[in-house]
Amino acid sequence: MAQDQIKDETNMSFLDHLDDLRKHLMRALIYVFAATVLCFVFAQEMVDLIIFAPSKDSFPTIKALCSLGHYIYDDNRLCLGTIPLNMQNIDVAGQFMYSFRIAFIGGVILAFPLIINQLWKFVKPALSPKEVRKTRSMTFYTTILFLVGVLFGYYMLSPISLNFFGSYKLSAEIENKFAFQSVINLVTTLCLATGLIFQLPLLMYFVARIGLLSSAFLKTNRRYAVVIMVILAAIVTPPDVLSQMILVFPLLALYELGVILVKRVEKQKEK
Repeated sequence: MAQDQIKDETNMSFLDHLDDLRKHLMRALIYVFAATVLCFVFAQEMVDLIIFAPSKDSFPTIKALCSLGHYIYDDNRLCLGTIPLNMQNIDVAGQFMYSFRIAFIGGVILAFPLIINQLWKFVKPALSPKEVRKTRSMTFYTTILFLVGVLFGYYMLSPISLNFFGSYKLSAEIENKFAFQSVINLVTTLCLATGLIFQLPLLMYFVARIGLLSSAFLKTNRRYAVVIMVILAAIVTPPDVLSQMILVFPLLALYELGVILVKRVEKQKEK
């Protein structure tokens, strides 16, 4: 009975697949909408306690860097302190409109596991029972890597980037006064970008599954991959070397993890 059901699902017409895709997309949008509404209710708390938190000296990363500086150098050279952002709003509807932006980004992050689950349910009918068991765990790893990437961007890149821009001055005669939108854009972009970048090992795994990537190719072209990672880090992060290097090292680790996954795919194909 189960085999007949799988056969019927795999023999769906093109229009049936489109209808099925529409249903899963609608469910994913409903999840995002519900999470967005929840985040909108707490938009002010999200801004004060989450988005602007990396600029405060009480932020865990800033406190950890200060403690590390005292331990290694016995001075305050790594203590960033509270970053003077001096934010302002020059748009009449700016704060109101950005409440929706913040709520939507928070909704996407919260609903990400459910979005991935809907994507897997759409692909599931085309998989064999063995592939279903294997890909079910992939939804878990995809979510974990995304959340780890978001946290990495938030806890590592955001405070350093805000400190760089908040303290950098072309001249002592110029006073920094930032539009609050630019601060929100910086933090949210770093978090979402690193969340997506951390999907690199799984992307390499699936490309290897369809036969377009090999471990030998990855090893041979490792030096070129490093160059691409440096360029990617320079695009995603602010123009300070420290932020770029902080992102490059995890990318190298993710690349090596991808090589391990590709080798595992090759061993499975040999068997």
